[in-house]
Amino acid sequence: MQLYSNILGRFGVETTYVSPTDIAEWEKAVKPGRTRLFFLETPSNPLTQISDIAAIAAVAKRVGALLAVDNCFCSPALQRPIDFGADLVIHSATKYLDGQGRVLGGAVVGPKAIVMDGIFGFLRTAGPTLSPFNAWVILKGMETLQLRMQAQSQAALEVARWLEAHPKVERVYYPFLESHPQHALARRQQKAGGAIVSFVVKGGREPAWKVIDSTRLISITGNLGDTKTTITHPATTTHGRITPEARAAAGISEGLIRLAVGLESVEDLKRDLAHGLD
Repeated sequence: MQLYSNILGRFGVETTYVSPTDIAEWEKAVKPGRTRLFFLETPSNPLTQISDIAAIAAVAKRVGALLAVDNCFCSPALQRPIDFGADLVIHSATKYLDGQGRVLGGAVVGPKAIVMDGIFGFLRTAGPTLSPFNAWVILKGMETLQLRMQAQSQAALEVARWLEAHPKVERVYYPFLESHPQHALARRQQKAGGAIVSFVVKGGREPAWKVIDSTRLISITGNLGDTKTTITHPATTTHGRITPEARAAAGISEGLIRLAVGLESVEDLKRDLAHGLD
């Protein structure tokens, strides 16, 4: 988190962090006349916390700020933040929009007055734009987006339920599990739970690493969104650059594993995970 503050701070942008699920914190953090943008990721990475987009959008509108939502985990197939009042939607197109891990890309979606008159000019001048070929690959991937997301969500829910019943697993994070703290909200906002399942292995880092290293079918990588199932240890990969204190505050423990479920047989995935868990 501090890394992003340092980068944005170089451009005079002040950043305040709040709980993604506590609306009162969003309201309290507003600095009248200075707060210009609300930014949230829902579901969050890696704990799949669900933010109430409509409620946060209402706060943003009251104070004259824009709301941008990172919709990477759900994609437009499962969640449409603009329908709940968001002004901008951000996608890592590298993930589910492509779906095959073939290219790097991103997308910012919103009204013409914001995207074309504001962001597009910067992209055209500064250069962080997609190549035509990469854009074509992502567009081809999006042709199967709906089918992939529904199938991967169904498989993820089955794996999540299996993990929740496993004696070596301390906790499972998945929005469509009844045990998820924002389960009802996820049901209202999303068409399905998505493909990301995070779970805590009892015993901490070493047992978690054992589960990851014992996999044979699942790919060990920090990326996600492929039709191939991937697995990673957030504390030492995606969130390895932040301090242990910051990780602890964010709930990212040493035993946490993030699983991005693909299109393989669910029974094969269970067997692969069982190698390390058992």
